[in-house]
Amino acid sequence: MKLIVLGCSGPYPAAGGATSGYLLEADRKRFLLDCGSGVLSQLRKRMDPCDLSAVFLTHTHWDHMCDLFVLQYELEKNRCSLPLYVPEETDAAPLALLSGNAFHIIRYGRETLEFDNVSVDSCPVSHPVPCRALRFTAAGKSFVYTGDAATSEGLESFCRDIDLLLADSAFLADEWHPGVPHMHAAMAAKLAADCRADKLVVTHFPPHTARERIVGEAREVFANTVPAEIGLQIML
Repeated sequence: MKLIVLGCSGPYPAAGGATSGYLLEADRKRFLLDCGSGVLSQLRKRMDPCDLSAVFLTHTHWDHMCDLFVLQYELEKNRCSLPLYVPEETDAAPLALLSGNAFHIIRYGRETLEFDNVSVDSCPVSHPVPCRALRFTAAGKSFVYTGDAATSEGLESFCRDIDLLLADSAFLADEWHPGVPHMHAAMAAKLAADCRADKLVVTHFPPHTARERIVGEAREVFANTVPAEIGLQIML
């Protein structure tokens, strides 16, 4: 598998950046994980969007889905359609804004999805709207993307013994308090350590916070931590 970062800011893009979006290549399949502001431009540098195998949304906050609204124009122009997987608990209202036949919406839950030799599992996480972490497994390698998660509770067993963890790390420790909708960096790092991940990629950086501070706090807990940045590629 190969993970390519297309966007890693949140909840709005840094100058010249993009919010949440990741391209995962596995066993000749290509999955777009979230599609925030600026992600389509980054995706088009690398491939024709019509050649995607599927799009997965972790949840329907705009910084994770707003480029779907312009992606649908390209799909319609080229007369192609993509499967769009959304958590089964997702409210219908944001999805109703997607018009036409560009996306075939499929609600996913606790069942394992199979794409030839790639399996996909999900786990509900704590966030203001329904959100799910995603686990992809192929050729003996496993990768988890937490989506946006306020706590790591329930994720440890879901992430057990993975090769790569891509984790929401939107806060510094001294900014965090119960009730905020994201983990802080040390919480993401503790999750990586507790689940015995090989590598941690921290992401969802607020443009107003120096990412070096976020990465530094994570590395104090889990040394093999790297920051997400547009264009970063990691082979599993």
